[in-house]
Amino acid sequence: MKKIFLPLIALSLLSCNIDRSPYDSKESDVVLSDATGLQTITRGNYALLKGTTDGWGFSNNVYRYSEYTSDNVDISGTTTDPFYYYYTYRNIKNNSRTNDIWNTGYKAIVGCNRVISKVAEGKDADTDQLIGENYFLRAYTYFSLVNVFGRPYNQGTSNLGVPLKLTDDVNDIPPRATVGEIYTQVLKDLQKAEQLMTINKDNIYASKTVAQALLSRVYLYMENNDKAIEYADKVINSGKYMMLSKADLPSYSTKAPENNTETIFAFKYNKDGDYTDGWYTLGSMYANIQGVGWGEMYASSTYLDLINQNPQDVRLKFISPKYLNPLVPVAYWVQQGTNSSGAITYNYQFQKTFQQGGNTYFTMNNVNYQVFSEVLPNKTNYYFINSSGVKTNVYLDNDIEKRNGYPKFFVLKCSLQEGVPQLWSPVILRLAEMYLNRAEAYAKKGNTASALADVNVIRARAGIPTYTSVPAGQTLINLVLDERRLELAFEGQRKYDIFRNKLDLNRQYPGSHLNGTNPFYTVSYTNNRTIEYIPEQQIQIQPNLIQNPD
Repeated sequence: MKKIFLPLIALSLLSCNIDRSPYDSKESDVVLSDATGLQTITRGNYALLKGTTDGWGFSNNVYRYSEYTSDNVDISGTTTDPFYYYYTYRNIKNNSRTNDIWNTGYKAIVGCNRVISKVAEGKDADTDQLIGENYFLRAYTYFSLVNVFGRPYNQGTSNLGVPLKLTDDVNDIPPRATVGEIYTQVLKDLQKAEQLMTINKDNIYASKTVAQALLSRVYLYMENNDKAIEYADKVINSGKYMMLSKADLPSYSTKAPENNTETIFAFKYNKDGDYTDGWYTLGSMYANIQGVGWGEMYASSTYLDLINQNPQDVRLKFISPKYLNPLVPVAYWVQQGTNSSGAITYNYQFQKTFQQGGNTYFTMNNVNYQVFSEVLPNKTNYYFINSSGVKTNVYLDNDIEKRNGYPKFFVLKCSLQEGVPQLWSPVILRLAEMYLNRAEAYAKKGNTASALADVNVIRARAGIPTYTSVPAGQTLINLVLDERRLELAFEGQRKYDIFRNKLDLNRQYPGSHLNGTNPFYTVSYTNNRTIEYIPEQQIQIQPNLIQNPD
């Protein structure tokens, strides 16, 4: 995929009038004194965080950084787009997408600061609601920024986070605060937002329960499990949201946010005004739909292995293999090997099958192999015995189109809103996460029954067997994290779930991330590349910023 980047950021950095970008603020006190102006500026802060129709902006690039660094995806080749450095963990200091995260994030923070500092509370409920929304947006932005640029909370609150700017003064250029200081401010802002917001709004705006939902996640990341449970309870028991049904779940992304009872908060993209040709949206990398989209990034083999443990899981409908036409029956699997340099490789193997005497076979290297079956508790497993007597599990399916040898397991979770191929409103918070937050917190408190009960809410809705106990060979926390992976895949949470739990990221599966020399087969949670560099453009503007270690 080739892209042409609009040099707006570069131009702004070259302008002598905005040398302290992104801390400049254009709004006037006169505008803020007017109720309509206050609403307009608040909506402008939403717009800054929502992003642009060409795939740039805060939420778009935070999503890319958060999801493309996970074990849920594989990219079928290289790309000139700088998000590829996220995917390979080959971070660079002048990544334009990272600079966009920083720039748009702090522009929104300054906009929120202006409202918070200039508009008095207590005038009326409408004014307090808007002030509260700005507190929420500031908290969401700081929480996102500290996850991108700072280490997880439980790895040390004294680690550097991001600058804590609480004014709209262009001359206020604070150095990086600690991770602990940023989390403290996020909590203060969310608690203030919870107090001020009393008006029930659609889920494309902040409200009391939206603040409570984010508080549940923040406390979970802090490992304050009692508070994570408390705030999940508040949201679940509010009665404001309802889980989609099993039948409705596969169409989650097709619904406009306001028509989705499970969505707590989303940045709304409209089909009129926010959608051009669809080629630069988040969904465009995951699938080509009706001729729209690059379709170069697919569900990883390890994610597919996990979800295929229960073939009846309705969440499999978010994955759409691009089958060849006409259909060709095959057996396929992932084969570990070595290349000419001796490096370990992982490649898909597809072999055409044929029937003989009521049995299934395929031919490989002029040898016929029989495909055997065994009935497991939740599915039928297929396998063959290779020439060395080793059992290899396979899938029986139809052949799939490939790009550079990688089968096109298209992902539909970020597409098809209102029937438009690549329209999607990024979902920031939803009810299923509240059950999973609570489950993880209960697991860490040793409350097995309550943790399993919450996991079972998710599994029952997906149409798969529920748990009565922790299966042999598993731990309760890994069981919960697996369910988080299944349910929240392609929503920008998996990377943080891995590293904040002090786990290493396993990327031993097919994908271009293993190309080249010294690829990351496993990413340790202590690795410096689990956090992003501070953009060098920002350090040039603000020399008191300390760079993250190489």
